[in-house]
Amino acid sequence: MGFFDFIKSAGKKLGIGDDDAAPDVEAVKKELASHNLGTDKVEVAVVEDKVVLKGTVKDQSAFEKAVIAVGNTLGISKVEADELKIAEAEAVMPAAAKAPVFYTVKKGDNLWKIAEAHYGKGKGAKHTLIFEANKPMLTHPDKIYPGQVLRIPPLAD
Repeated sequence: MGFFDFIKSAGKKLGIGDDDAAPDVEAVKKELASHNLGTDKVEVAVVEDKVVLKGTVKDQSAFEKAVIAVGNTLGISKVEADELKIAEAEAVMPAAAKAPVFYTVKKGDNLWKIAEAHYGKGKGAKHTLIFEANKPMLTHPDKIYPGQVLRIPPLAD
């Protein structure tokens, strides 16, 4: 599905060491596994400040969560997921995977404002969909920070 950009100087710090240095591959694998997203069939590589994900995930949600789980790591500026496949989409139709919608949090943002910006004025109450779509990486709706990348799920028709 391509490359996804993140802010290298924002995100969760894994391990110890220089804040500008990319985390080692074992730390990234451990972080991804800690979210229990069903990524046991995903290979992780770190090349400078880029994470490369290969393998298979169950569905679109797991794909998007895997990308943001590793991308929202201090020292990572890109996630390459060209070789990360979605089993559900492959079973139905190889081209069925959708391009994910991500949003980079800005200073002063909250989930309500983000929901209104993406879903339309008066739909701020849909902020709970954004929060749920970003679990377990988000543990509380008020704990977002500038530079963090969030998944924006589509509204059900």
